[in-house]
Amino acid sequence: MTISRRVFVKSGGLALVSLGLDPLFLARAAFASTRPTAYPSNHPILVCLFQRGAVDGLNMIVPHGDRLYYEERPRIAVAERDVVDLDGYFGLHPRLAALKPLWDNKSLALIHAVGSPDATRSHFDAQDYMESGTPGRKATGDGWLNRYCDHDREHLNTPFRAVAFGPRLPRILAGAAPSLAIEDLQAFGVRAPGPARDRLTAAFEELYAGAATGLLATSSREAFEAVQLLTQANPTQYQPAAGAAYPRGRLGAAMLQIAQLIKANVGLQVAFADVTGWDTHVNQGASEGQLAARLADLGLALAAFATDMGEAMRDVVVITMSEFGRTIRENGSQGTDHGHATAMLVLGGPVNGGKVLGRWPGLDPADRFEGRDVAVTTDFRDLFGEILTRHMRATDLSPVFPGFTFDPARFPGAITL
Repeated sequence: MTISRRVFVKSGGLALVSLGLDPLFLARAAFASTRPTAYPSNHPILVCLFQRGAVDGLNMIVPHGDRLYYEERPRIAVAERDVVDLDGYFGLHPRLAALKPLWDNKSLALIHAVGSPDATRSHFDAQDYMESGTPGRKATGDGWLNRYCDHDREHLNTPFRAVAFGPRLPRILAGAAPSLAIEDLQAFGVRAPGPARDRLTAAFEELYAGAATGLLATSSREAFEAVQLLTQANPTQYQPAAGAAYPRGRLGAAMLQIAQLIKANVGLQVAFADVTGWDTHVNQGASEGQLAARLADLGLALAAFATDMGEAMRDVVVITMSEFGRTIRENGSQGTDHGHATAMLVLGGPVNGGKVLGRWPGLDPADRFEGRDVAVTTDFRDLFGEILTRHMRATDLSPVFPGFTFDPARFPGAITL
């Protein structure tokens, strides 16, 4: 019997998804009895945050040194007096001020005019292309992060290699390599008294014992081992270090749980979380308003994570991404419409920080994409590919981004050599 696509386990806040019958996936379960309960603490870790809805890169990383920015946005431009200046031309939105110390200590880099070469302004298509890693091709069945996990076999033998924090597995982690989706660590019953844990364990054992196919049995065992590892590590008995204060809300909770799993030493290598609410067509605001509120949440969450991780950030890179940017000119509803290039943030110990990277095309009408948008000068695959090779130690990007020819000369320089 062949099963090409199926959700195998969704119980207690954890979902395990695999597409196809991967021999490595089966081998992991077959040798589960030899799996260690602790993993090397110095392996590279990648955390990806997707700003769904198309963040306005111009108000996130403000080109306050360009008069055209203020001419095109008379009501929503961030006042120059409010901008957190970085280099005299670019600056942070004031609600991202928590990130300024990371810029100063050179662990934060910014990439402007980055995006997809595809011209679509459809959220659905652009998000799909960014997660599949094949812009313009709708037939791709898996995500680039999953392909990286599938083809880079030199990794830790752990069910926690790739984890998404949310109620479902995102497109970027769909594929043959095993991945977990966790909405809430506490739903595992890790904090629960013994009987509750016993019931959860028994449920997974029963599911495993009664599996009708090897694939279903393997996924049940994988999920069972994930629960067992968390029970042993007990990551919820944990307080953020150095007074780190995560903001309330889904992003703060996700970053807190990512820190918990890293410190629990269960072998996390790839983490993903969605950050929604960036489609600001109406009443976007300037220094204050709906965009400012979301940026404040992002800045505080990233700053708290960096503080909490401390020296462990030497092995961590966090990257933000968004499907496209917003129009240069504000619209009649004091917002912005779907654009082309945007800005992305890269944070971590290996980051070549304190710089705005990429080639800035400027805001002059002659240099705009289709006369209205910031032009893309850095293909998102060059940025992601640099992080995979120089930080995650990938040796071959051809199966990760099929059909795309890489040239390190095009890398924006986000990772220190």
